[in-house]
Amino acid sequence: SSKWDRIYPRLAQSWFEDKDELFTFYKYPDSIQKSIYTTNWIERANKEIRKRLKTMNSLPNEKAAEKILYLKILDYNSKWSERRLKGFLAARDKLIQLFEERY
Repeated sequence: SSKWDRIYPRLAQSWFEDKDELFTFYKYPDSIQKSIYTTNWIERANKEIRKRLKTMNSLPNEKAAEKILYLKILDYNSKWSERRLKGFLAARDKLIQLFEERY
């Protein structure tokens, strides 16, 4: 039994049972695995939203906060929609093959 099994038995069991889903990114080409498993882009988006909301001392209501959030996400999407992610061009043929097999 591993150290983690003893300390966190339910967590270890859950990971063991769901390992295929947890490590799905290993099925994809090496060049894009980091882009799949990392949460850097999510963390960046959250940081930008917090930064925008922090500059405002108060908001009149919940609708105002939702509007700011919506507009910031639109801005973020427009910035990232044309951006090319590292490694995807090299992985193109393999990705096409993987998705043809699945669909």
